[in-house]
Amino acid sequence: MTTRWIAIVNPAAGHGKCRRQAEAELAALRAAGVDLEVRTTEAPGHASRLAREAYEAGARDFLAVGGDGTCFEVVNGLLATGDGATRPRVATLPLGTGNSFLRDYGITDAAGAATALLADARRAVDVVRCEHGGGVLHYLNIAGLGFAARAGAMTNRRFKSFGARGYILAVLGCVARMRYPSFPVRLDGGGPDARPCSMLSFCNSRYTGGTMMMAPAADAADGYVDVIRIGPMGRVRLLRSFPRIFKGTHVDLPEVECTRARRVDFEGGEAVDVMIDGEVLALALRSLEVVPGAIEVAA
Repeated sequence: MTTRWIAIVNPAAGHGKCRRQAEAELAALRAAGVDLEVRTTEAPGHASRLAREAYEAGARDFLAVGGDGTCFEVVNGLLATGDGATRPRVATLPLGTGNSFLRDYGITDAAGAATALLADARRAVDVVRCEHGGGVLHYLNIAGLGFAARAGAMTNRRFKSFGARGYILAVLGCVARMRYPSFPVRLDGGGPDARPCSMLSFCNSRYTGGTMMMAPAADAADGYVDVIRIGPMGRVRLLRSFPRIFKGTHVDLPEVECTRARRVDFEGGEAVDVMIDGEVLALALRSLEVVPGAIEVAA
């Protein structure tokens, strides 16, 4: 039986790039024999509702047409059902700003993503369950605190139209206002760690901001998040060290500490800015927990 894909299109993704290109990309998939049912989002959060409704109606194969944020919404819609009996499959046509997650699998554009979909490729991957004061979210890519969240917020506010380069511009813009906050955490039930830091990231996959290899050793199917802590770092040293993140060699710096955990518990309880799969949300974080093999991706 031919697989019917529910294509959820976010026209606003990529600062309108998705609106301009989605129709042609979907037409090419149809011409190659892919059965698509297209649904278009109208507002933030709409992709989650569309995915949840389609899943509850029996659909199990979804195509997120947009960027990491669109995929984030689709995944949250699917996992909000609480039905773990059948693992959904999520493909992405990367027409957004960063398109970070698929880079772990060598997919950097819509053509590569289409090839994986047409090949009926399947990989079971973990998601991270994020419990916070307002409920529960799930993510595939990264949750970042401190400098990462500030840069993400500036990207979304001022530099979205520059694509992946916008995050680089935001990083440069945030350097002038360096801060070293403390985010008290416990990893896998260990002792509290409240050391000040420049940045604290919890990575399920390797890339963020498009081509920045935040966690070069991360594996989205190993049952862990990679915890990247960057200690206090002066402005000049940060600027000089920043290019290393594109090759993942920043982890060799003495200020950078890499660990892994299946569960992270947060202490404090106040809301902070969190960059989560390209979106910046104010969350009172309680815990992160890896859910092994929760979905399949077309990669």
